[in-house]
Amino acid sequence: MNSLFASLPTTVFETMSQLAREHEAVNLGQGFPDDPGPQDVREAAARAVVDGWNQYPPMPGLPELRQAIAEHYGRFHQVNLDWQKEVLVTSGATEALAASLLALIEPGDEVVLFQPMYDAYLPLVQRAGGVERFVTLQPFHWRFGAQQLERVFSSKTRVVLLNTPLNPAGSVVSREDLELLADFVERYDATVICDEVWEHIVFDEATHTSLLSIPKLRERTVKIGSAGKIFSLTGWKVGLVAAAPHLMKVVSRAHQYLTFTTPPNLQAAVAYGLGKEESFFVDQRARLQAQRDRFSSGLSALGFRVMPCRATYFLNIDIAPLGLDDDVAFCERLVREAGVAAIPVSAFYAEDKVKTAVRFCFAKRDAVLDEALERLARFQPSIA
Repeated sequence: MNSLFASLPTTVFETMSQLAREHEAVNLGQGFPDDPGPQDVREAAARAVVDGWNQYPPMPGLPELRQAIAEHYGRFHQVNLDWQKEVLVTSGATEALAASLLALIEPGDEVVLFQPMYDAYLPLVQRAGGVERFVTLQPFHWRFGAQQLERVFSSKTRVVLLNTPLNPAGSVVSREDLELLADFVERYDATVICDEVWEHIVFDEATHTSLLSIPKLRERTVKIGSAGKIFSLTGWKVGLVAAAPHLMKVVSRAHQYLTFTTPPNLQAAVAYGLGKEESFFVDQRARLQAQRDRFSSGLSALGFRVMPCRATYFLNIDIAPLGLDDDVAFCERLVREAGVAAIPVSAFYAEDKVKTAVRFCFAKRDAVLDEALERLARFQPSIA
């Protein structure tokens, strides 16, 4: 057995979901909405599977979807993409991450990672032979500076793996900070893999800046998106990848030997969805922002300190004012005693862990959020 994967523990997400099932808890740990997603996009998938092609589609993706991706990112990020040379479709964003890391890392290469981070990043980097170098972000601002970058960049740096908007922090990396990062990437001749799956889920007039729109990074970035996140259809697992031709060539070769291709009916439906009017994306953000505000206000009314949330499906509370410094123990108490499942943010760190932040998913129906708040209200007096 491979020692890396054999030694990995069960993820905190599965652990908390199992506890939620055992205690019949309201599960705000799992990161997906509880609505079915846009009906017209789902109907497009149904039509395509009944009336369309169901054999192997082209390895890079259906031409109609690749064209739609290029047009979509031109429309929303002002990035000019050659759909034939710079766009790829994968079976989910995690597969895109795996293909990119396997393609761009040689054993011994150093990889800059920003923590908190998606739990797949580190095992994939290590399996590709990369050596991790961490930039640790702290609440509430979750920003990095030049001194932190100076400590981790070196002549061995080959890849930078960045997530913006950032799960679990709910933050958006500013253009100013991206420009700073670009200076280091250029100086050390590195490549950036940017996980931008939350690109459309931003709030309060926040603006997501794609790394492909930063001139110094246009030829150095592999941008990864997710149709599942864009359309709240997380089970579809359709990843959207854009990169300069010299990067795309090798990433597509790695993809060829992972999943090779993605269900054609889902690709056809995503192509349809990416062409929807801007009002769809605006309305979706407004709906999620209303859910965020409802749950955030409820938590604040109960006396919890709620951290700012400018993006994603998630918001965090700070348990330090409660005199607590163990987010794992708090989440275990929460699910067992209050019947509400959340995720300890320390699970998103490999070292120097922040242990006073707890993440909730607010992309749920009002009745679900209200039930969670009622349970927390009963639990809250017993916290101390």
